[in-house]
Amino acid sequence: MARVAVTLSCTAEVVAELERMSRSRSGEVRMAERARIVLACLEGKRNDEVAREFGTRPNTVGQWRRRFAERGIAGLRDEPRPGTPIKHGVELRDRILAQLELPPPAGMASWDGGTLAQALSVSDDAVWRVLRKEGIQLQRHRSWCVSTDPEFAAKAADVIGLYLNPPENALVLSVDEKPSIQALERARGYVQTSSGKIVQGMKSTYKRHGTVNLFAALEVATGVIRSKTTQTKKRADFQAFMDEVVADQPADRQVHVILDNLNTHKKNDAWLAAHPNVTFHFTPTSASWLNQVEIWFGIFQRKTLNNASFRSIEQLTAAIDAFIVSYNKSAAPFVWRKREVRGAQLRNTIVNLRN
Repeated sequence: MARVAVTLSCTAEVVAELERMSRSRSGEVRMAERARIVLACLEGKRNDEVAREFGTRPNTVGQWRRRFAERGIAGLRDEPRPGTPIKHGVELRDRILAQLELPPPAGMASWDGGTLAQALSVSDDAVWRVLRKEGIQLQRHRSWCVSTDPEFAAKAADVIGLYLNPPENALVLSVDEKPSIQALERARGYVQTSSGKIVQGMKSTYKRHGTVNLFAALEVATGVIRSKTTQTKKRADFQAFMDEVVADQPADRQVHVILDNLNTHKKNDAWLAAHPNVTFHFTPTSASWLNQVEIWFGIFQRKTLNNASFRSIEQLTAAIDAFIVSYNKSAAPFVWRKREVRGAQLRNTIVNLRN
């Protein structure tokens, strides 16, 4: 008599977690496969149907069906296997963490697995097992910038307030410039690597055809970009750009301009006196990331400049103008939201691991 497969049921939260696991690109491949098998079983499919769908055996499907029914998601994880006892335990972990806090060998900027193993007289494999378990990646890095502006809170609140609650009927602009954009000419195309992958290829040598500067003003409410390219980036160029930006605004409409602390943005008292409806708001020092136009500059860099080739300044300028025209057709405001900082530099430090 044929055996009847175990009927599965679970909460919506567990289904959501299974779906997340099945789509994960960073987790273990086998866990994603098991999650997909269980999801198919939850749809009411038989073991043989699921096996054909995923190219495995019905017995394998039955195993994960049974273990999920007994222990839920925890049942999809591999059980401990017998084997050679662990040679290095907590003692080696503590030695590695302590070593990481010491200066690396002379002439080296940081520790790597080999030098740690040599310093501790253990194998490379033992060191890497500990590093992987603790989530320590010696060659990856993150950088951060801490503002020391004594008025940081007040200035940041002023800028963020303009994003979240702008004055009624006022125009809020986020303004900055991207200086010295190079018109570089180099051969490029698609090439096949030794692994068979097709990637973009660029010749290592190039010709320089000069530079241009890009002034950009982001309308915070709409996401539309106004721009101007120049050969110089002096205060007079900045003022000329601002003249163009505010020229079509009614004299009684308030214009609030968010700027960083570049010297050309300062000492514009005479220009501001001639435009009494314009107010400049400066981000805190070392906090230009509060200026939303920086987000747009990142998009522009990726889509227009990276991997590009320009035979002249004119061609570069035309590409900039074309991108902005295309961008403005579907422009939308950036959503400014609070984000909790979870950087490794704040909480997951070696010292915290040791304690």
